[in-house]
Amino acid sequence: MNNPNSREGLTVDELVIDVQGMTCSHCVSSVIEEVTKIDGVTSIEVDLQPGETSRVQVRSSQALTASDLQSAIQRAGYVLTTP
Repeated sequence: MNNPNSREGLTVDELVIDVQGMTCSHCVSSVIEEVTKIDGVTSIEVDLQPGETSRVQVRSSQALTASDLQSAIQRAGYVLTTP
């Protein structure tokens, strides 16, 4: 049985989270810098909504945990509003 989240044998974990407090491209860069430190993260896409809740999509070749993401977002100086 094929895993729909698998590419050439590589399992991909994907989470979409909401982050509060980002207002500019520097904020986005800070979040990307911290989240990419999580083992296995392969890509991050940020839908910046200045002054509102921004949506962040994270893909990883390893399982992602809400705890790791929350820590990374906090280190960047923002608030994770969805697990």
